[in-house]
Amino acid sequence: MTENPTGQHRHGGRPAHARKLPPWSLLAAGVVAGGLLGGAYGELRAPEYTATSYVVAVPAANSDPASALGFAQAYGRVATQVAVLGDAQVWAGVPVRTLQDSVRTATSPDAPMVAITATSSRPDVAADMANAVARALTGHADDTAGATKVELQQFARATKPAEPSSASTPVTGLVGASAGGLLGGLALLVRPRRALDDTGRAASVPGPAVAVDAHRAP
Repeated sequence: MTENPTGQHRHGGRPAHARKLPPWSLLAAGVVAGGLLGGAYGELRAPEYTATSYVVAVPAANSDPASALGFAQAYGRVATQVAVLGDAQVWAGVPVRTLQDSVRTATSPDAPMVAITATSSRPDVAADMANAVARALTGHADDTAGATKVELQQFARATKPAEPSSASTPVTGLVGASAGGLLGGLALLVRPRRALDDTGRAASVPGPAVAVDAHRAP
């Protein structure tokens, strides 16, 4: 008498290479891929250097001291206008377009001071741009000091930065790994899931039953 063992090995004889990877592999792959891409970006990207120059608004002897704060806010807004940058390009040695893209200003609601910050791939150029805009701005303020009763004075010159202000390679790698892990987790959540039976295998849908009566003789 022979036994038919096919029923026992139909589900258990699946080769090892055909088994699917565990679900957490999507998360791990995302972390690894994101970390590699972020590290490569930080390694290949040119470093950026930032330098800041400060000017302060000083009221005249017979003017309201509170007016200096308002004029400092106004000078902070006009510092990046073409009228000022057109003069600054002579001392900075870069076009006006570069100054428009690389120079930012900031003011304080409590102090009549304007911070002029420049960013460049070269530390000396960053310092030159910040000081050039500060010099041009103080020149424009001096031209109208007779009417405004407020003048701008250099408070602190920008110095050549010693270290880049851009993120380092380990930081960009960490950010990339975090982003990759997030994408891997989202892919893990939205992936289609198959229903499993009690043994952990995908549950199969039974086919239509064959009517026994169809095979009986009339």
